[in-house]
Amino acid sequence: MSFLKTTTVAVALTAGLLLSAVVQAHPKLLSSTPVEGSDAAAPSKIELHFSENLTTQFSGAKLIMTDMPGMPNSPMGVKASVAGGSDPKTMVITPAAPLTTGTYKVEWRAVSSDTHPITGNFSFKVK
Repeated sequence: MSFLKTTTVAVALTAGLLLSAVVQAHPKLLSSTPVEGSDAAAPSKIELHFSENLTTQFSGAKLIMTDMPGMPNSPMGVKASVAGGSDPKTMVITPAAPLTTGTYKVEWRAVSSDTHPITGNFSFKVK
């Protein structure tokens, strides 16, 4: 194989690998406040920080109280608003009322420019 053909093949393979990496990029949850598994005072808002800018009209979250004193395993939706943060990689969940003692789960859906929805969840406790 000539040097020119070898170089052309190498460039084509590299370009293909880079393109497939870009196409397969999806937003990943990098951190949250409160932190997953934490046990703390009631937060006034919950922030989710992702690896990519979110397409807010297709992204969202639900806040669910999964356990409360005297009523274990009784999931109940919590009224909250969900919006993009000042950073386009951030989603903010603001409960309509202060959270009471119990265990909460956040179920999220994140969509970035690649338009593929990624879902996940995490839990935290309020003292």
